[in-house]
Parts: sequence; C-alpha cells; structure tokens
Amino acid sequence: MSLQDPIADFLTRIRNAQRAGKKFVHADFSKIKAGIAQVLKEEGYVKEIEIMDNDGKPVIVVHLKYHQTKPVIVKIDRISKPSCQIYVTKQDLPVVLGGMGVAIVSTSKGIMTASRAKEAGMGGEVLCTVY
Repeated sequence: MSLQDPIADFLTRIRNAQRAGKKFVHADFSKIKAGIAQVLKEEGYVKEIEIMDNDGKPVIVVHLKYHQTKPVIVKIDRISKPSCQIYVTKQDLPVVLGGMGVAIVSTSKGIMTASRAKEAGMGGEVLCTVY
C-alpha cells in the first residue's frame, strides 16, 4: 500500500495517540517529519523525539506530553496537501488563535514556525497548525 500523504499520516498518528493516552508514537523517518517533530518539541507540545533503527529502517519516536492527564496538543491540522499546496509570502503567514497556537512552515531555510519565518523575512509552504 502506498502512502499518499505521509505528513498527514504522521499528524494523524500523533492526534490518535494523544486521544488514546499513549506515551509515545512511532512513524517512519523523513526529514520533514523530523523537522515538524523538532518544532513541536521546541514549542513545548511534545517531550522528546528520538531517531531509532527498526530492522535497518530509521523510525522517529515522538514522546507525547500531557498536563494533568489532558493532551497538550488540543488540535493539530494539516493545511497544505499534495492536491492543494498552500504557499504564502512573509506578509501572509498565518497567526493561529491570536498567537496562542503555532503554524509550521516549510521554508528554503528549513522547517520553522510562522513567527520565526516572519522574523527571517521569508514565506513558504504552510504545513500544519497546532494549538
């Protein structure tokens, strides 16, 4: 079975694992998934990320974070899809919940939050939003 949108699959795995109260989630490794996970860690949405080897294939393990038994991530949504990619300029970068959430953007300098991309003066593809 081929996976049409691996980023959406990764975000869905995180969403489902948090709803089920899991401590961590596994996903196949890619640089984009690792970048998204790193931004989630930097912003305080997940505890830790690990890159492990599973039968010769790299796997990313995301340790989920809870506050008083409730998931820290309330909502995580895919914005740009393979069928409809959403690119924005630095002026049009989204603000999530008036700054309470985070938009994750893929830029020419790597994957970062929309606020960091705006500070760096660059736009890019809006991958997802988290709050």
